[in-house]
Amino acid sequence: MGVNNLDKIFKPNSIAVIGASNKIGTAGYRIFRNLIGSGYEGVVYPINIKNKSIQGVQAYPTVNDLPLVVDLSIIAVPSKIVPDVIKQCGEKGIKGIVIISAGFKEIGEEGRLLEEKIKKIRDKYGLRILGPNCVGFILPYLNLNASFADSMAGEGNIALFSQSGAICGSILDWAASSKVGFSSFISVGSMLDIDFGDLIDYFGMDMHTRSILLYVESITDARKFMSASRSFARVKPIIVIKAGRYKEGAIAASSHTGALAGDDAIYNAAFKRAGIVRVKEIGDLFNCSSILAKQPHPTGSNLAIITNAGGPGVLATDKIIEEGGRLAKLSNETMENLNDFLPKHWSKSNPIDIIGDSDEEIYSGVIDVCLKDDNIDGILIICVPQVMANPTKLAERIIDISKKSGKPILTSFIGEENVHHARQILNRNGIPTYPTPEEAVEAYMYLYNYSGNLELLYETPVDIEIKNSVKLKPKQRKIFVNALNEKRVLLNEDESKEIIEKYGIKTTKPYVVKSEDQAVETAKKIGFPVVMKILSPQISHKSDIGGVKLDIRDENEIRNSYNTMMKEVKEKTSEVKIIGVTIQKMIKNKGYELILGSKKDPVFGSIILFGLGGIYTELFKDRAIGLPPLNQILARRIIEQTKAYKLLKGFRGISPVDIKKVEETLINFSHLIIDNPEIKEIDINPLIINNDEVIAVDARIILDEEYKTSQHQTISSYPTKYIKKVKMKDDSEVILRPIKPEDEMLWLDMFKNFSKETVRYRFFRIIKDTPHEMRTRYCNIDYDRELGIVAEINDKGNKRLLGVIRIIADPIRNKEAEFAIVVGDKWQRLGLGSEFMDFMFEIARDKGIKKIYGIVLSDNTPMIQLCEEKNFKITRGDPGEYNIEYEVFNDNKILLESGKILPI
Repeated sequence: MGVNNLDKIFKPNSIAVIGASNKIGTAGYRIFRNLIGSGYEGVVYPINIKNKSIQGVQAYPTVNDLPLVVDLSIIAVPSKIVPDVIKQCGEKGIKGIVIISAGFKEIGEEGRLLEEKIKKIRDKYGLRILGPNCVGFILPYLNLNASFADSMAGEGNIALFSQSGAICGSILDWAASSKVGFSSFISVGSMLDIDFGDLIDYFGMDMHTRSILLYVESITDARKFMSASRSFARVKPIIVIKAGRYKEGAIAASSHTGALAGDDAIYNAAFKRAGIVRVKEIGDLFNCSSILAKQPHPTGSNLAIITNAGGPGVLATDKIIEEGGRLAKLSNETMENLNDFLPKHWSKSNPIDIIGDSDEEIYSGVIDVCLKDDNIDGILIICVPQVMANPTKLAERIIDISKKSGKPILTSFIGEENVHHARQILNRNGIPTYPTPEEAVEAYMYLYNYSGNLELLYETPVDIEIKNSVKLKPKQRKIFVNALNEKRVLLNEDESKEIIEKYGIKTTKPYVVKSEDQAVETAKKIGFPVVMKILSPQISHKSDIGGVKLDIRDENEIRNSYNTMMKEVKEKTSEVKIIGVTIQKMIKNKGYELILGSKKDPVFGSIILFGLGGIYTELFKDRAIGLPPLNQILARRIIEQTKAYKLLKGFRGISPVDIKKVEETLINFSHLIIDNPEIKEIDINPLIINNDEVIAVDARIILDEEYKTSQHQTISSYPTKYIKKVKMKDDSEVILRPIKPEDEMLWLDMFKNFSKETVRYRFFRIIKDTPHEMRTRYCNIDYDRELGIVAEINDKGNKRLLGVIRIIADPIRNKEAEFAIVVGDKWQRLGLGSEFMDFMFEIARDKGIKKIYGIVLSDNTPMIQLCEEKNFKITRGDPGEYNIEYEVFNDNKILLESGKILPI
């Protein structure tokens, strides 16, 4: 549903409060009092079936009695009658709903059924609903307090969305005392309809919002959440507190308004993939938000500390080391410059202790010198009230200097009364200030980690051609079908390995035998030494019951092993079906033992796990988690997070391995997971890397009997169905395909060959330089909300891009999308623009888009002629521009499948 109709809730001209009351202390009383007493300029109507007036304002029995159709209804009545009330609103034409009432899914089955009723009514009338079981919301810039909170939030640039009503009250109290303001303050409640993803999309485009804070107990629509977060995290920092970090806390959260909390490590991986900053405490939310929204992002973790007292400098140093940062090493030039004017007894190192009798002039000089030092990435200024330094004058100096600085500057003015005014001045002028040096350092490290994570996420990956990675053929897919038909969810080892090998992951082939003599014959055939494993559809962890025997070296040993294994396993598991055993080659040179696995998380779908494997899996618990799909960079980041990475690089005389082989294995594994939603869990353990060869020694796949309805993939993968070949007028064959992160340098080469006129037609201005950040904006995209189709040609063995058409879903204008197109000068007038347009129409139909729109410069004659040929509606827009629109009709709908365009 996107953010369609959210203006009715968050920009209402008129509001009805259903359940408005004269009874002091009730939600209905406080909400109505806040609405009429906060300066809101819209019309507010109280709805109360018993009273003729509420707090001196004429009341109406129902919404049907109102003199007009309001934009928003706020409902504070018993939960049992809420569905009927919402139905009345729908029939009246009221599109925005806030449900304050509790008594829904948090109370059990009865409440869940009420929610289902409400959802049906919502769908019938096209409503948007905030809540239920929420405090309401506050929009300071509209003087709109549509909540039952005791206080009104001040104006600011922070949007806060909280799943806990109680936390909302606490944060408001804290913010009031700390002079922290908000652009919006929203209690989301149980998120029956409007969720975090909707709010991030909506307020991500709000001009008053510079950063977004979340208090999260659970995520409902993970795919929408990830898509919205990834879209805005680069320009508006998103900071989150996730409750339920530990199992005990997760249980508490599940009994509250949030749904059952997911695995915390998976939430961490998801937040990191989306570019979200996670903090642990409420105070950190605001400390972190302040610095992320106000300061330049650092290029490194090297911090310089300027202080007029030794003790606070030491505390700051300890915190830097604890948080994984570094004290900047002062350059020789910096040391010489500081020696020129600092007292003889200054510290001669970082922290730069300028001695207690230094004034604001000395501070200013030190700051100026440090800003010029390339070794320094950021500066923390600590001021303890002394005789010489005037805190207010120092604050004013810092503000002036910061306006010319490209590096982040933080301050810690320690104390209360003597530094209170200085702190106020700094806060008003965008300089983060903290009561303690430790808090300042922690905020700096959040800023550094945020910047570093975004940089890593959008680093250009190597385009690895996965030659062996193919989708399963009917024979392998039949393995899934047969197992599920047999009510069997655990695949045998040979079945699991057959699936894995189809994705380019080499395995040790298991041979199934059902007798002692067959075991001997098979072992002789493949050659000693061998491994023997019990084969049973009910036994998953074979080694726990004596079902694995390694390094069997001769006939006698294999006979003894077979008989002993059969006896022990039958004694320990008397009711399981034993088919026989498998015999496979023993890997002689073992190399490093790793684990590569996946499981379906109920919130985020399939995840990928990597770390130390074999006997070390449980001992060291070395793991890193990622979300598919993976490319080379994302695979490398997962590997680097583990202790195993240090071993793989070479450790204590052991040669390093080919990390690219491990990356390729993770990418292949990612394809395996994406292509096969039937897989619930998969373990490859151990995965041995040996002489630059990666081999799956053991594998286990568990199937998902409910795979058709379960969450599978949170982040959209490369849409291969939007690939097709076309011919231009000169008979050149061109591939039209979605753009991908690996195309960055091809995109740059294409751009460099554009004429100035072509650049101006596409970007509406002349652009000479396209930095990495700009290129990744066009190449590293979310296929759920945007699609760039490139034209690729093979030019004498080299790939080249000839042009791009881009279609971007509009989160406000539902079922509509904006488009833009550019074709390189050399390839113009060859029919490529027409092919681009036709393919865009086909994709739009496939995605259910009803209207495509864009803007074209009035002197772009070729583009205007093309739009006329394609039956666009062309109207005058802003000076020098035309608005163009195309209605996408579905009566000739086209289905795209595997690159073929098939008319229905």
